[in-house]
Amino acid sequence: MRILHAVVAEQLAGVERYVARLAAAQARAGHHVLVAGGPAAGMVPEPVRGTAFADAGGAASGPVGGAGTLAHVPAATTRALATELRRRAGQVDVLHVHMTAAEVAAALALTALPGHRPLVVSTRHFARRRGHGATGLVTAAVARRAVDVQIAISDHVAAAVDGACTVVRTGIEDRPDAPGADGRHRTVLLVQRLQPEKRGDVAVEAFARSGLAQAGWRLDVVGDGAERAALEELSTALGLGAVTRFLGTRDDVAARMRTAGVLLAPCPVEGLGLSVLEAMASGLPVVAAAAGGHLELLDGVDDLCLAPPLDAGATARALAALAADPLRRDGAASRALARQRERLTLRAQVDGVLAVYDTALHDARAVAA
Repeated sequence: MRILHAVVAEQLAGVERYVARLAAAQARAGHHVLVAGGPAAGMVPEPVRGTAFADAGGAASGPVGGAGTLAHVPAATTRALATELRRRAGQVDVLHVHMTAAEVAAALALTALPGHRPLVVSTRHFARRRGHGATGLVTAAVARRAVDVQIAISDHVAAAVDGACTVVRTGIEDRPDAPGADGRHRTVLLVQRLQPEKRGDVAVEAFARSGLAQAGWRLDVVGDGAERAALEELSTALGLGAVTRFLGTRDDVAARMRTAGVLLAPCPVEGLGLSVLEAMASGLPVVAAAAGGHLELLDGVDDLCLAPPLDAGATARALAALAADPLRRDGAASRALARQRERLTLRAQVDGVLAVYDTALHDARAVAA
């Protein structure tokens, strides 16, 4: 199958990592995959490069496992992406778009596309309806126009978005077994974009109120964004300057998750929660906001793993209790890891997405006949 993924983004955040993982896995499964848009670094993993189209012009050269191919072409804006899609959409079976800007680009491209029209699949990553602001209704109408089928990354997202969805939860590749609590550092890890809706302030305040700094723990913040300066100021004001590191965007998150002691995930509006899923695969226990997709990932793992959303005091108490009990941390991590390996694998995600493609393509052929 020939698959074209499309996204408008400037940095490698959760949606972009979703696209990169899915595209690489589809190529390994034998499909010919091109990713249009997203940052040049990271959208095509180094071990899995190839040429999905003769004139791809981006990451290049050679087949990958299973005789599939994978390549990337840049497209930094909706207009640039529409131009790329207009050039390439006629060559593919499936155009898989991610986020509203890519949907709009697809609508613009397909309006002028002669001949063959690919199936357009949209993955809904966020638990909200399309469109916002003064032009929201118009943008939503244009975006919806091109989409044939929708995938939601969780039940939470499917219940909130406009239009019917098939739920295919995000999966992750199994990771090597990691050390238990006794072999880990006294580090609380926060991995997310530093944007207001992510509520990094709750994480910093919870760490301060937990008393863990006085017990020899530190807080490592991985990620960047508009809230970084404010969070640095808050950390200093709370007396955490000596034990908090703001590390910016990193390419060693997996290694850090193998050695950290606890992950904090304070965002109350996650569609699923990729950093939480990565922590589960890494044997890293989590304290997360009990909301959104976090509930689908962690409900029943341990009552300390889910804290009331936006409640820094309750989050602090859960964090302190989990940090103080290595055996409980190991138990929570083990149950979360078992859940990930049983239900939330990359193979299951690829199979689920391909099943959506196959069903929709079959139905389209039946209608055409």
